[in-house]
Amino acid sequence: MAKFINPFTDIGFKRIFGQEISKPLIIDFLNSLMEGEEHIEDITFLDKEQPALYEDDRSLIYDIYCRTERGHNIIVEMQNKSQPYFKNRSIYYVSEAIARQGERGSSWQYAIDAVYLVAFLNFSPIDFDKKFRTDVTLTDKETHKMFSDKVRMTFMQLPLFAKEADNCDNDFDKWIYVLKNMETLTRLPWAAKSSVFQRLEQIADVASLTKRERMKYDEGLRKYRDTLSVLEGAKQDGLAEGRALGHAMGHAEGLAEGRAEGRQEGLAEGRQEGLAEGRAEGANSEKQDTVNRLLAAGTSIDVIAIATGLSKEEVEKLIK
Repeated sequence: MAKFINPFTDIGFKRIFGQEISKPLIIDFLNSLMEGEEHIEDITFLDKEQPALYEDDRSLIYDIYCRTERGHNIIVEMQNKSQPYFKNRSIYYVSEAIARQGERGSSWQYAIDAVYLVAFLNFSPIDFDKKFRTDVTLTDKETHKMFSDKVRMTFMQLPLFAKEADNCDNDFDKWIYVLKNMETLTRLPWAAKSSVFQRLEQIADVASLTKRERMKYDEGLRKYRDTLSVLEGAKQDGLAEGRALGHAMGHAEGLAEGRAEGRQEGLAEGRQEGLAEGRAEGANSEKQDTVNRLLAAGTSIDVIAIATGLSKEEVEKLIK
């Protein structure tokens, strides 16, 4: 059994980032994420105001909704499975969080608070650039200046994070390394020198779970692993079907190309053979005419053979 919880499970993710006792952890992570841009002193956990957008296994996607002391709304999301229209879904999710801030009456002047989406992706979407982190903001296309700070989306493709512990030179990298490798670690790096990672080590220790929490965690872990197994099976089935279809299409294309090449080669060979036969027939016809003219002039067969380079037998065959 692993020493630390798996953060890709619903219970593991929310234990690390979604409870009052772990508030310092999510604040530290968000500050490392937005270092140099913004500093969060405190957050308030909010009930999820938005209903689920679709029926889905909660082992695939789960999130935390919180608000900073400056009124910024932050959705921290873990997603384990790719889905169609993922970019559109993310935009809709953030837009709905903004739209729900609207109030009735003419006195409301569109005073909206910023909404940030922070998404851990345990996969690499097909239509994303192949890089670990992608930050999306509203900027002027020409000047690249910030148009509005009310929307921000940060996506982290965890499979593309390749740094080892020794190469993590800032707090953000250390967070990602720990989250990605937590289930395989026997101790958390940096815990001896960092109070934040020391606290994380305590909260994430499987031994710290109550009996009830352990039962719920084990069930969530089983669902998570089953889900990955099903996804891998579907992927393998898709690959097998793709190979079979590719083989069939390749065979059909090969036959068509072979027939076309055969026709072309046959035409070429036919032309060459026809030309050769035509030349041979032409040469024989010319020799025939020569022999006939010499015979008409009273020339003997012996002289005709010498004149045409033919044997006496060949000359006799040409005499009509």
